[in-house]
Amino acid sequence: MKPKKKSRKWLKITGSILLLLLVAGGAYAFTVYNSFKSAVETMHQPIDRKQSEKREEPVAFKEKDPFSVLMLGVDERKGDRGRSDTMIVLTINPNNNSVKMLSIPRDTRTEIVGKGKMDKINHAYAFGGVPMAMDTVENFLDIPIDYYMQVNMEGFKDIVDAVGGVTVQNDLDFTEAGFHFSKGELNLNGKEALAYSRMRYEDPRGDFGRQTRQRQIIQGVIKEGASLSSITNFSDIFTALGKNVKTNLTFDQLVDIQKNYKTVGTNIQQMEIKETGTMIDKIYYGLASNEEKQRIQSELKTQLELN
Repeated sequence: MKPKKKSRKWLKITGSILLLLLVAGGAYAFTVYNSFKSAVETMHQPIDRKQSEKREEPVAFKEKDPFSVLMLGVDERKGDRGRSDTMIVLTINPNNNSVKMLSIPRDTRTEIVGKGKMDKINHAYAFGGVPMAMDTVENFLDIPIDYYMQVNMEGFKDIVDAVGGVTVQNDLDFTEAGFHFSKGELNLNGKEALAYSRMRYEDPRGDFGRQTRQRQIIQGVIKEGASLSSITNFSDIFTALGKNVKTNLTFDQLVDIQKNYKTVGTNIQQMEIKETGTMIDKIYYGLASNEEKQRIQSELKTQLELN
């Protein structure tokens, strides 16, 4: 399996970040609060980007406004900014108590905003970093992209291990990266979870099966992160997040999210873009029809209360 294909594992990483966004800080003991604050200060990285023209007023967390976050799973490399091999958009609405999670296939063909060309959507990050990735996704989905979270892909194992591993129900017997996964309930550590969510070619369902396993990892991390037993591991959890996550969300904003949006993590709804694979100038792309884009855009606008 090619490394860049393996790297398309990052849907599950968002479970770890949702832990921070949606359920972190459940116990406000002094030491937990300060560890959380220290981690967020390490993670905080503002970007040079104006407020979206698709939003008339800034998001007010204290007013429980719906908002969006672009998650980028990045393969960081020495000497360059790396590549974004996974792009996930979260639209979070406390009024209907739900999160809609849309994974955008990396080969999706669209306009790269700021480059004036059509290309694979994940190339936006390589061309112009987080701001260009946000602008391109915003243009593709026709919704405001309010915030971002960038995850170092190599840090995934640390995050899963920090919550004490995850439990999944496996419906396909297979072997990946030297690990054998039998059918039934499995308890996975970080390395095992990484391999479990990578596998695609042995699965007759292809990407659909892989995404199903990734969703299991998300739910497992959130469940473990929200459990009372994980409170004793808060230092490891926050350390793993602090080392491997960057975001333009501030500590105060995350505290407001915890206070006003904390129950939405119990209702995560998956969304998928249906695309047709095609070759253009000997390069593979995924093409979404106009009808499919309108369907996705309408659902996201409703979630953000923009209709």
